[in-house]
Amino acid sequence: MTRIDGHLLDPRQYPGPRALSDHRQLSDSGSSGARSCSDAFAALFDTTTFGHAERLGIGPGWRCWEVGAGGTSVISWLAKRVGPTGRVLATDIDISWQTRAARSPLEVRIHDIAADPPPVGGFDLVHARLVLADVADRERALASMLRALRPGGRLLVEEPDFALQPLACPDEHGPAQEAANRLRRGVHALLTERGTDLAYGRRLPRLLRDAGLRQVASDVYFPLASPAAAALEAATLQHLRPDLTAAGLATSEDIDHHVSTVATGTLDLATAPLVSAWGRKA
Repeated sequence: MTRIDGHLLDPRQYPGPRALSDHRQLSDSGSSGARSCSDAFAALFDTTTFGHAERLGIGPGWRCWEVGAGGTSVISWLAKRVGPTGRVLATDIDISWQTRAARSPLEVRIHDIAADPPPVGGFDLVHARLVLADVADRERALASMLRALRPGGRLLVEEPDFALQPLACPDEHGPAQEAANRLRRGVHALLTERGTDLAYGRRLPRLLRDAGLRQVASDVYFPLASPAAAALEAATLQHLRPDLTAAGLATSEDIDHHVSTVATGTLDLATAPLVSAWGRKA
């Protein structure tokens, strides 16, 4: 097990992410595995997300919509930044991660970004992280977020790009690292067969410009040698084990050996790069 911010991350408890982003597909969203997964994503990406929101100017009185919240770390931070005069609306198709009643300025609501009309209110900031890769109709979801922005409002979207840096171990200096990269290629082959766009993240700047946003910019972040990334690596392979072996992309022995090596903490593992893109509505 790995300890992050006081929480024990056990790969066996993870909900089985579809590579990086499918952390919402839980058989039991209230489980300790779901909480551990939320902790891992917070440890991996919250600093990046918060930095972007600060640079976009978030402050007291702002109205924010967190799309596909999936946990409390981001919305709690947003609520502190906007203060009692602001508003933070957190939506998701499953809100069982909510462990206590929301208090002003925070509101939690069930909402399907790909099917339901956007909430009204004219938001100053709309943010989605690791959401669109799980949505069947990404175009409609993005359009919904844009409609919810007030004139001058900011959109911040953060999605993975599996093809931008495809290696599990960028420093491939030995047999263990080579094995990790072979398994990562197997995972990518499986995702491609399922219709996943492995290069979706890099398209975000163009998609935001095409949607009419101004001052569009983007950057990329991927953790290397992070304990949370190691836990997610093990969880991904355990979840995909039946499909990888059935497709002939790996053997159970390959997976067992790699997961055991991951547990030693000797692999400098990387996640898929997280592409953050943002812009302002005219």
